[in-house]
Order: sequence, then C-alpha cells, then structure tokens
Amino acid sequence: MQVVKVKDITIGEGRPKICVPLVGRSVEELVAEAQYINALAIDVVEWRVDFFEKVDQLASVSEALASIRAIIQDVPLIFTFRTAQEGGEREISVSDYVALNKTIIRTGLIDLVDVELFLDKTAVKELIDEAHQHQVFVIVSNHDFTKTPDKEEIVSRLKQAQAIGADIPKIAVMPRNRTDVLTLLDATLTMHQQFADRPIITMSMAGQGVISRLAGEVFGSAITFAAAKKASAPGQVSVDDLRHSLELLHQGFVG
Repeated sequence: MQVVKVKDITIGEGRPKICVPLVGRSVEELVAEAQYINALAIDVVEWRVDFFEKVDQLASVSEALASIRAIIQDVPLIFTFRTAQEGGEREISVSDYVALNKTIIRTGLIDLVDVELFLDKTAVKELIDEAHQHQVFVIVSNHDFTKTPDKEEIVSRLKQAQAIGADIPKIAVMPRNRTDVLTLLDATLTMHQQFADRPIITMSMAGQGVISRLAGEVFGSAITFAAAKKASAPGQVSVDDLRHSLELLHQGFVG
C-alpha cells in the first residue's frame, strides 16, 4: 500500500486525517475562515472554490488562493471545484473547468487537486497529467447525492479512479437507510483489502452516514471531512468532536 506524503502529513497511515473546507464567498470571508481554521487541530484544508463569488475570474481566484496560502502555510491544501451535478454550487463547462484547474495547478500554491471521475474522460486524464507534472497529487472523486449504489458499483468506481491515475480515489454517497451505510462500509473494506494499492476516501453522507466519517481506520478510508463553521456537505461534524472520536477508535483499533 502506497501512502501520500504531503508536507508533514502522511495520508493512508494511522488514523484518518481530518480535512476542513473553506466555503467563503468573498476574499474577506475566506481569510477569516482560514484564520479560524488555522487555530484548529486539523490535518488538511480543502478550498471549495465553487462557493467563491469570483470563481469565473481566474486572476481573482489566484489572488484569493495566495491570501489563503499565506495563512495556512504548513497545512496541505486541496483545491476543489465541485460541479452542480455532483452537489456543487454552480454549473461550469468542461473547458472552463479544465482552464480553472490548470491555472491553479501551475501556481505552485496547492498540494492536491480534486478532479471528478465522470467529467469528460479526456479532460480528466489531461488534468491528472498536468497535476503530476507540477508535483500536485490528485483526488479523483465521485459524489452521489441521491442514493447509494450497490457494493459492486461503488468498488467499480473506486477502481476506475485508481486505474485512471488518481493518487487518492474518492466516493461519497447518500444513504436512504442504515443498510445503505453498511453497503458503503462493506465496499470500502473490500476495496481497501482486495484492490487498493493507495489511500482511498469514502463516506456515507447525512446523519445516518456519520458512522462512516468516524470509522475510516477500521474500514479503510484515509481522510474524513469535518465542519469548522459551515459544512460543505450534509453530515459533517465539528472538528473537536470528530478528532475525539477518531482518537478513541484509533486507540481501540491499534490496541
């Protein structure tokens, strides 16, 4: 099993790493969020740039990124534009998505970039290659906000992400019942034990899926997402509560 080492954080080893999203709509909000987050005990920050009011202006995005990076200098930073079809804040064309991500990859200010699995296949491969040329790790992700696919489909999507060159395959699904949460956990364990040669991220969203955000070390998910002030997805819990739970499970798991 490979690990992903970013700054002082090793993803894919030990307890799941805690990632907190930045969801400010203005530079001022982003700076305030970054300052607040910087004082928390977190491992990774994700900038959800689809919330940013000037996301269609590449120069403004780059300037905002520089402001964020100046505050969270030593924390690994993920750059993510989540498209509307996967639960994000706005629509974007494939060409604009590629241009945005390429511009930011080339700044040297991010450590990881999130690329959606079911975007245009050529665009996905182009962005993975671009990121790797600039020493940026790639999370290849899929989000289903309506349902939980069956176990075989979840595993298949994670395997597709791995095969296309993801450093970290990711899937998030919506449970309709508790059985769906078990399906996600079972798929995670199968992928982790039988197919993955690198870290993976999985989660079951909303209240019913909270257990999946806590039990990653047991089933094989390497990053879990928490809320600082405002959540970027349903089911995110606070950083303090999440860290406490992760530590309890870690002590039991390794003990």
